[in-house]
Amino acid sequence: FADMKNPVPLPTVEIAATPQLRDPLLVALGERVRNLRARKGMTRKALALGADVSERHLANMESGTGNVSVLVLRQIALALGCEVAELLTEESYPSAEWSMIRDVLAGRSDADLKRARVVLGELFGSVVADRGRTSRIALIGLRGAGKSSLGQELAHQLGYSFVEINREIERLAGCSVPEIHSLYGVNAYRRYERRALEEAIQIYPEVVIATPGGLVSDAFTFNLLLTHCFTVWLKATPEEHMQRVVAQGDLRPMAGNTGNAEAMDDLNRILSGREPFYSRADLTYSTAGQTAQESLTGLLAAVRRELAITA
Repeated sequence: FADMKNPVPLPTVEIAATPQLRDPLLVALGERVRNLRARKGMTRKALALGADVSERHLANMESGTGNVSVLVLRQIALALGCEVAELLTEESYPSAEWSMIRDVLAGRSDADLKRARVVLGELFGSVVADRGRTSRIALIGLRGAGKSSLGQELAHQLGYSFVEINREIERLAGCSVPEIHSLYGVNAYRRYERRALEEAIQIYPEVVIATPGGLVSDAFTFNLLLTHCFTVWLKATPEEHMQRVVAQGDLRPMAGNTGNAEAMDDLNRILSGREPFYSRADLTYSTAGQTAQESLTGLLAAVRRELAITA
């Protein structure tokens, strides 16, 4: 008989999920987590560290082959800066009225959704028409698109002020952007980002604003930008984005990867996750295959044409 005072522990048997047994709920949950992570520009390793879960467990979750507890789900939601409900399926509505609103909006075009957003904003006072928005030009897009360099030159050519949101964030926080992320987390960074944008809108009547690539991941801040600024999406090919970021000596937000292939995969996923938000800009301008001078000349002409600004 086994010694009852010192029982021998039974071996733990781990039953791996198979693709045939994947639950549709877990598959949808994994896809939602993967898309939110991409939109916020977080690598799987970074999310695993932020949520205090193993990278393997997170990989299984994203593939739809691993179950997850409610507590772990809450940790992941906190690390992503969202509500737990946002990670669940589309059937999870806060109320019957919200469900009905979603049904009305389902399948509508982007133009119709924009009209609905503006009307609802005016109805509830969250959006106030800003007649001065066309004199504030905000550049959005991934790192390496030329927002800082082109933005500064564009402001000079137009006689406008120039504001780089990341520099304003550092001024407000009293430390660098990497230090904000490491010491206080991404949610604190987003609060500084919103405050910096609000100050720029209030202070400068004529300005070119270079925004961080991930600003579009915060719905309130992005809506603030769309309401008060004429937005321009500066885009390039993924390969050009990577080349320019490497030339700057900075691989954020792809830091932590072991090779160029994985970094490119992350960059493509980030671009895919953010592209629907970038595409809401008033103007899209591609710098692909252009020199810095060609990009500036073309961007300046496009902005002057769209806003009817005389030379």
